[in-house]
Amino acid sequence: MPTSKIVLVTGAGSGLGRAITVALTAAGHQVVGTGRTAATLDDTVAAAPGPGTVTALPCDVTDPDAVTALFEQIAERWGRLDVLVNNAGIFGPTQPIDEVSVQDWRRVIDTNLTGSFLCAQAAFRQMKNQQPRGGRIINNGSISAHTPRPHTVGYAASKHAITGLTKALALEGRNHDIAVGQIDIGNAATDLTAGIAAGALQADGTVRPEPTMAAEDVARLVTHTIDLPSSTNIPFLTVMATGMPYIGRG
Repeated sequence: MPTSKIVLVTGAGSGLGRAITVALTAAGHQVVGTGRTAATLDDTVAAAPGPGTVTALPCDVTDPDAVTALFEQIAERWGRLDVLVNNAGIFGPTQPIDEVSVQDWRRVIDTNLTGSFLCAQAAFRQMKNQQPRGGRIINNGSISAHTPRPHTVGYAASKHAITGLTKALALEGRNHDIAVGQIDIGNAATDLTAGIAAGALQADGTVRPEPTMAAEDVARLVTHTIDLPSSTNIPFLTVMATGMPYIGRG
């Protein structure tokens, strides 16, 4: 039976974050769910009955001071952090590059990339110094970390950058027993992908609906990764709806 772990899930108030939080509590883990909105975090807590528990701690991951305060609360309450699931992210506007505002660009990069960096940095500080030391970080990448969709320059750039972040963290983590990996997800059924199921712009200019998969299936993979022994890491894992146009996209 896997040992119960202290897990922080960012973006836990909806979508994949909620599905991951529910799955981890069902597996007996103690989850700290964070996000910007307290009300949606409360809904996640209500959706995730034991045997594990969920503690909602609101935080804007783009705010360095708020992230520092979040990790201080975790250290004070539990004394350690075993796993960080860097899940918080936004898609941003779907526009040709010459129409994207600098404000929208920064909002996507700040949330998807800087937010992941700030949480990973704070997790490293905790995991390096706790006893026993070490832990695991799972970054939410995307199929767009490999192949972009049309008119998604901010999202695609941020997710390609997550791959670089994952590699850098994995390299630095070796000396501190911190395993770092990335899960690249294609078309999990959430509010974020509702438009894709109705009709998504393709590289050839057509608009076609795409198949989706259950968010719970992604959550099962995250749970499996967390339950692996600390000596085992999955650096990169791609999971996608079987029929989506990714292999051979274009």
